[in-house]
Amino acid sequence: MISPRIRRFFDRHHHDAPCLVIDLEQVRANYDAFRHAMPESAIYYAVKANPHPQVLRQLAAAGSNFDCASVAEIEMALEAGATPERISYGNTIKKERDIAAAHEIGVTLFAIDCAEEAEKIARAAPGARVFCRILTDGAGAEWPLSRKFGCDGDMAIEVLDRAKRLGLEPVGVSFHVGSQQTDIDAWEAALAEASRIFVELELRGIRLSIVNLGGGFPTRYLKKVPQLIEYGHSIYGALRKAFGNRIPDTIIEPGRGMVGDAGVIRAEVVLVSQKSADDPLRWVYLDIGKFGGLAETMDEAIRYSIVTHRDDDARRPCVLAGPTCDSADVLYEKKPYELPATLAAGDEVFIEGTGAYTSTYSSVAFNGFAPLATYVI
Repeated sequence: MISPRIRRFFDRHHHDAPCLVIDLEQVRANYDAFRHAMPESAIYYAVKANPHPQVLRQLAAAGSNFDCASVAEIEMALEAGATPERISYGNTIKKERDIAAAHEIGVTLFAIDCAEEAEKIARAAPGARVFCRILTDGAGAEWPLSRKFGCDGDMAIEVLDRAKRLGLEPVGVSFHVGSQQTDIDAWEAALAEASRIFVELELRGIRLSIVNLGGGFPTRYLKKVPQLIEYGHSIYGALRKAFGNRIPDTIIEPGRGMVGDAGVIRAEVVLVSQKSADDPLRWVYLDIGKFGGLAETMDEAIRYSIVTHRDDDARRPCVLAGPTCDSADVLYEKKPYELPATLAAGDEVFIEGTGAYTSTYSSVAFNGFAPLATYVI
């Protein structure tokens, strides 16, 4: 749903290029919903989802911590009002000089997933706290994560043991069950593995205290998703099952679930055409595509809800594509998208649920198109 505040903004302001509008009231409502659904977990907002300064200031003022992927994001969080102890350097792939810079700033919590990364941190941030990321299969996620991040549980045990011997402070285990995770039970297997790691390391004299539950909490696109409270009940149940009476401290890293439904993109139809006289499919070209901020349509993984002024008219399937001179800039073709048959060049379209992973995916100037403009209300 497009909030009344965003509708009023669009009614009062016209832009010739696509633009994203973020409703800060919805961001705050989402933060409060996470706080209510998972009151015993520390919230570390995933800055990469949407690092707009006003979004970060709103969350910092509300009490959020921040999961950062770079020194630049750490600086953004600090500028927004966070303090170093409220920041986690959650990327497992870091240059040693960036680790040193974060340590100099005062950040003490770092992610690792191999011994080599632990060695870099030991040199550049001696005494730092570290948690090791483990692999998950991502089943149930609409945007599954690859094997790029994490290691198996047995390796995690050795990595954290090595970190201890290097003078670091091993504090826990992290994982990510996949973005836009629609299975509320997806955390159970990872928590069971985390518990095993805790036990094995305690036998070696290392007592861990934190499980970083990662992100994965969804926003609504075309299909309904479970309520946050359902995730909270399931995850805390899985924690009790895995850890019994020794429940560790927990961290969550919402990104999409925090800001996704707070944003709407207004775009324009540039062209409607067919590839042959008997082709049943229209091609609808928008002035925004994969390179303008809709990169998550890759493999048609994320299917956004699109609203038009002609939604009372009959619908027909179409191929939806972006405006650039790149054949990869097609949003939906394998599964054509239903749009009003009367849709024509010049018509506005409103792409809902675009508050996360859009503006930061937008190219600088591919084909000369300006980056996606963002307005915060």
